[in-house]
Amino acid sequence: MKILNILARRYLPLEGLDEAVAFHEALIGQPARLRFDYPEYDLRLAQVASILFIAGTEQSLKPFTATHLTFLVDDIDAFAAHLPGVGATILEAPKPVPTGRNMLVLHPDQTRVEYVEHRDKRPADVLP
Repeated sequence: MKILNILARRYLPLEGLDEAVAFHEALIGQPARLRFDYPEYDLRLAQVASILFIAGTEQSLKPFTATHLTFLVDDIDAFAAHLPGVGATILEAPKPVPTGRNMLVLHPDQTRVEYVEHRDKRPADVLP
């Protein structure tokens, strides 16, 4: 059981996604690692380095803005079993998402964290 990466979440309007991604790709010197639409929530997402851009309308973003971080993990089921024992509360159990599976967790310090296990694990997603 390992946290592979920690992503800072950046919420923005749909029309700002491409410009934000292009700016950060040039600034950081890395192309976006992933881009996908999440039509059931009317969102578009992209990841550049350790930044997760989540774009949508004010209404479509509203259910997500209280979440502070995304942890990419190697085994979401192991984390789901482990976290309650260390004082975290699972707010939403693991469920399928376009990239694999995720769950929403409240840490004891009140940080809301999305845990994600990608279906396709890529070495570039792992922190050194």
